[in-house]
Amino acid sequence: MSKKDPHFVQADLVAVLVAVTSGQPRVLTTREGHALPAGPFTAGHRSLQASLREWVESQTHHPLGYVEQLYTFPDRDRSEALGMRAISISYLGLTREEGGGGAALSGWRDWYHYFPWEDSREGEPALVAGIILPRLREWARAAGDAASRKHRAQRMAVMFGLEDNAWNEELVLQRYELLFEAGLVQESRHYGIQSPREELLPGASMGQDHRRILATGMARLRAKIKYRPVVFELMPPEFSLLQLQQTVEALAGRGLHKQNFRRQIEQQALVEETGQMALGAAGRPAKLFRFRRNVVLERAMSGNKLPLARG
Repeated sequence: MSKKDPHFVQADLVAVLVAVTSGQPRVLTTREGHALPAGPFTAGHRSLQASLREWVESQTHHPLGYVEQLYTFPDRDRSEALGMRAISISYLGLTREEGGGGAALSGWRDWYHYFPWEDSREGEPALVAGIILPRLREWARAAGDAASRKHRAQRMAVMFGLEDNAWNEELVLQRYELLFEAGLVQESRHYGIQSPREELLPGASMGQDHRRILATGMARLRAKIKYRPVVFELMPPEFSLLQLQQTVEALAGRGLHKQNFRRQIEQQALVEETGQMALGAAGRPAKLFRFRRNVVLERAMSGNKLPLARG
């Protein structure tokens, strides 16, 4: 079959590999932070995941642990360049950050480096009220007819928790796509979408559709930590409850009520004391815990949520 055959499909595998380090959510990148680890699916592998693991490890010298498939994206840029249909099959992987780098200039980046409006741990970012909402209101008013103006305003209200809508941390992708349509992010310019003003929002762009794929991974993980104990994959063997809470907060992008968090952790019997202590804040000793592995397996099959009660 010719590679120019319109029925021929080129599949790339893209990895959203996440760690939490010192209370910050981190994503593994290549090309000096402009791309996610990616490469073509190799037919010689027994599975897509096997191909993904090889590509991630060859590009980054970093092993993959937990992996699940995210979504399949059409890739307009590569389709045009190759003269055939190109798709990106994305995967979410969880691990702990380690040193070292591969030939593709791999490196870890804070995921809020790409999505600064998603970090509400210290309250709503000034960026939202000061820049994003005024620009979106301008975009809504610029629609061609009353119905379109109303629809844009409704989308803005739902995505950013306005009027009677609560902020939903899982709508990462939908917020990004709204900002994309309004011409407020760098990727919009690539597709000829302009806004009335020249300045773009803070937040680093990525090549191809990789920031969109990262948004999808963030949304999936934010949803998943509410019903499956996947956060275990991100923790060291022993940790304090404060470290665990900070990890959940880092992923969710918002603060949690300390006592509610600890009460629910205790009620769900997810962890057990190690009998060891570590220095906490201001030198105060903190109990160390570990996950009960038999509980992890049981909860993974039956469903479980980590406490995300609002503070």
